[in-house]
Amino acid sequence: MRVLVACVGNIFLGDDGFGSAVAGELCGRSLGPEVRVEDFGIRSVHLVYELLGGYDVLVLVDTVAHQTGPAGTLYVLEPELPPRDPAADPLPEVMLDPHDLSPGGVMSLVPTLGGSVGRIVVVGCQPGSLEEGIGLTDEVRAAVQPAAALVERVVARETGVQTGEEVTT
Repeated sequence: MRVLVACVGNIFLGDDGFGSAVAGELCGRSLGPEVRVEDFGIRSVHLVYELLGGYDVLVLVDTVAHQTGPAGTLYVLEPELPPRDPAADPLPEVMLDPHDLSPGGVMSLVPTLGGSVGRIVVVGCQPGSLEEGIGLTDEVRAAVQPAAALVERVVARETGVQTGEEVTT
């Protein structure tokens, strides 16, 4: 089973740098030989091309601003993506700006270019601020280490490696 842990976000927009901070925390940790951790930052098109290499599971680490908890709250979400029929809709309506392609846009392009992902799990954090500026708010900074541990548990669950802790969604 191949797993990609893709950390995304824009470090120049406050808490949107959460994914990059978690990637830094995961650096040096061994999640298994079948697991790749990458900080894609704002390089969404690179993420699309990486996914064309074939992964069973995508663990996406990002902010999730549409949740209801306070800043720093962590979530594990498993989005349902409807299957695409490339013959019916050959070109998805996405902006092809390599620095501004949403995760949904990424997942629209992957099947169009001939790729697929078996399962997607989002490890997300409620941001406190997405305004211009470098640096995380205190609440989101405090969530980085717990988020890295949560990513480890999600990967263990997906690969069948037992860690003794369950992940609930």
